[in-house]
Amino acid sequence: MAAIGEMAVLAHKLVTAPQASACGFCNIIKYGTLCRTVVWPCLPPLLMYQYIRAKDEDYYATEVLYFKSGSRDAKAFYDTSRLNGSGHWRIQQDLESIRAGANSE
Repeated sequence: MAAIGEMAVLAHKLVTAPQASACGFCNIIKYGTLCRTVVWPCLPPLLMYQYIRAKDEDYYATEVLYFKSGSRDAKAFYDTSRLNGSGHWRIQQDLESIRAGANSE
């Protein structure tokens, strides 16, 4: 238990050591200001862009699959009447497998 306490003290010293000098404290303020003004404002648009790209890629793959299947039933691939994104063909298939396994008796 004492070793865990010593490791916690050492970790605390590593984190607080840059604040020991005035120059280190100023650097921490500079890095914090940089994060608040540059890094954090860039994160939400970047994350939204990644989300949209992933969704677009998924919908494109579904469209290609629908086109190459020769089917005329678009709801078999993406049913917009289903709730919370469960209309995707793969999710429909998974849900049917779960239902079949749960109601096998």
